[in-house]
Amino acid sequence: MSADTEDEADRLEGTPHPRQARRLIGHAAVERDLLDAYRANKLPHAIIFGGPAGIGKATLAWRLARFILANPDPNAPAVRDARDFAVVPDSKVASQIASLSHPDVSLLRREVNDKTKRFYTEIRADDVRKTIQLFQRAASAGGYRIGIVDSAEDLNRSSANALLKLIEEPPPKSLFLLVAHRPGLILPTIRSRSRFIRLGALTPSEVDAVVGSLGPPWSEQTHDDRAKAAAQAHGSVHGALRLLGGSKGIELDALVQRLLRNLPNVDWTQVHRLADQIAGRDGEAGFDIAMTAIYDWLDQAVHDGAAGQGPRRLAPYAEAWDKVAANARETEALNLDKRPLILTIFSDLAAAVRAAA
Repeated sequence: MSADTEDEADRLEGTPHPRQARRLIGHAAVERDLLDAYRANKLPHAIIFGGPAGIGKATLAWRLARFILANPDPNAPAVRDARDFAVVPDSKVASQIASLSHPDVSLLRREVNDKTKRFYTEIRADDVRKTIQLFQRAASAGGYRIGIVDSAEDLNRSSANALLKLIEEPPPKSLFLLVAHRPGLILPTIRSRSRFIRLGALTPSEVDAVVGSLGPPWSEQTHDDRAKAAAQAHGSVHGALRLLGGSKGIELDALVQRLLRNLPNVDWTQVHRLADQIAGRDGEAGFDIAMTAIYDWLDQAVHDGAAGQGPRRLAPYAEAWDKVAANARETEALNLDKRPLILTIFSDLAAAVRAAA
């Protein structure tokens, strides 16, 4: 597999791909735990890295894959003495990972539709079949074969079931790393057969550090703008970059957050204002900001329900999540007007809050 840096569904536009990151900012404790597990030959065969987009899940997944491929013997001195998953940047494995040319790595993500030149809205079963081929042959260097999924909630039912068969009966020295921004959407049987690691949000200072490391144009933002975006990004680098990407990003995010906080009461005048701002081609960035905030809000509501508030509170939010995701996919796939989508979403969210009360 080769890399096309212009068409990558798992890369935020205008930023390097996570596989190219040389540092992991935050999540040091998780990294140490995984390193200890690898040394002890107790690394799970499937790991789900869950949490909001832009907190380093994919960076950690690629970092783990790169380290294991560069150090296939967990008993080697280099592994024993390692303090983290850092690998020499100009090593052969690092270069192969960066160019997506390593023969023992398969990446599952939404691909480009050759007819429409747009990304498919889902990871298809045909994409999973290509990954299966990797696990049907021996590793090139006798080490691990690694499948990375970014992101797991993009799997449709057919592709999820195809992947499940691999995870249920993994060949020797197989590792599946699943990135999940919305873990609640993962097929339950996949989740039950994987180790789930929820990564926490980054601190504002960590978000600012990542943004500053990305180079121009992000590092050229004023200190005040970067600090304000980091403070309002809810621990997500993607959130900060979206806020910095347009002159009204921070204000639009504040509007969405205010509308979500007031649920089940809906200020329809402000909802219409939001819908108008994200309509049309010039509103793509605003649409991303709004949908990220909405999905994060739903993710927290579902997480709170699963954490002990009972199925009565959980079910309305789960149902709303399914409806929002389905309507959003249809709107994007058919390139429909986003105004009706926003109005429908807030009507559904208000109904979910009332039903869960």
